[in-house]
This record gives sequence, structure tokens and C-alpha cells, in this order.
Amino acid sequence: MKIKKIESINVIPFIDIMLVLLAIVLTTATFIVKGSIQVDLPEASASAKTIQKPIELTIHADGTVYLANKLVSKETLLNSLQSASKESTIIINGDRGMEYQYFVTIIDTLTAGGYTHISIASLQHK
Repeated sequence: MKIKKIESINVIPFIDIMLVLLAIVLTTATFIVKGSIQVDLPEASASAKTIQKPIELTIHADGTVYLANKLVSKETLLNSLQSASKESTIIINGDRGMEYQYFVTIIDTLTAGGYTHISIASLQHK
């Protein structure tokens, strides 16, 4: 009995598996990039209340304050927020090296202006 020598590899099953994996990756990649499934929403005469984006307030260690990436002073902060609703969420990105009293002063200024939805951004502890 003579054993037949294999001189080539059959790559067709490998190509089939790779095509299936490619189809799965391409299908799920569209959900990951867009973050949601696209649907064509129906129209209604009465619309729901729109959700507003949070307002970003950044405080650096040296005391500079940025509202939506624009430099503002502590005194003009409330004037800069006049166009925002009092129900808007304000997220404070505070540098860990800033003075605590300055941070409290900014929070006090915001609450005196009627803004009560204030959040503090932080990194998750590992």
C-alpha cells in the first residue's frame, strides 16, 4: 500500500471561513461607529422635549475658566450662560491642582445663578 503524497493545501474552506468572519465584522462595525441602529422615525404633531447637550466648564490649576472651550472670567461666567436653560446640566472638569476655595466659589456662583444640575467629571479609579 502506497501513501499518496499531499503536494498542495486546499484553501477553499479557509477562504469560506474568512469571508464569513469578514461579513460579521463589517456588519457589527456599522453599529460600533454610529453607536446606534439607524431607523427612519415617524413624524408627530406634538414633539417631546428635546434633550440638551451638557455644558462643559473647565477650570485649570492656575484659575483660568473655559466655558465650551472659550475663556471666561469668574465674574462674567453667569453672563456667558444666559443663553443656556437653568435646567441644563453643567459638567465641571476641574484640574486636581486647583485651589479648593476657587472651586467652591465657581459652584456657588453657578447655584446663585439658578443652575442646579452640576456634575463633576473625574477619572474612574483603577
